Amino acid sequence: MALLELRGVAARYGHRRVLHEVDMQVEEGEIVAILGANGAGKTTTLRAISGTVTREGEINFLGRSLLAQRASDTARLGIAHVPEGRGTMGQLSVLENLRLGAYMRRDREVGRDFERVYDYFPVLRERRGQAAGTLSGGEQQMLAIGRALMARPKLLLLDEPSLGLAPLIAKTIFGIISSINKDAGTAVLLVEQNAVAALEISRRAYVLEVGRVAVSNTSEKLGQDDSIRRSYLGY
Repeated sequence: MALLELRGVAARYGHRRVLHEVDMQVEEGEIVAILGANGAGKTTTLRAISGTVTREGEINFLGRSLLAQRASDTARLGIAHVPEGRGTMGQLSVLENLRLGAYMRRDREVGRDFERVYDYFPVLRERRGQAAGTLSGGEQQMLAIGRALMARPKLLLLDEPSLGLAPLIAKTIFGIISSINKDAGTAVLLVEQNAVAALEISRRAYVLEVGRVAVSNTSEKLGQDDSIRRSYLGY
């Protein structure tokens, strides 16, 4: 049984349908990339999974349907969504933002997870009393991922984590995503415009075109296929 499985998923904003019959799956402990041009439906796919857009079809997480779940219920089941633009609470401190990530937890491991996040992102320890809105773009992205990790998700949905970041900072972010996956076995569904970087850290990838899956394969094979790279990935 796949950790996450989409079958015939459609999604829309009002009367405008954006996704059409999308099939996709993520296995436990796997990094899967979603690639494609702007407007292809990548962000909408993540929103369909987390329940923040009107959707239909089948979306199953650990064999349980998500269609009747609210976004908060989906989070409780073990899916953390880091949206494009990061979505940090700028007026709150770094520490307060991280606490928000753990607000649904009642176990005694929360303290350890603060340390885990600080180990991945040492700058957040240094800035823990600082207002999130005063952080740099890269630091805010680190905070957004760290806040998601505080929920101890089984699946992490990441939407354009390198958007607007300097190449060196983006490389650092991708390295940490890979470490999170390897260290804790956290599965990752990654939407990313930087196809080269996404294919380097993912095991498999789906390429969307106008709301449909145009092609899917292992990341290695997609990266080696010149026709796919030229037609869909832009390099």
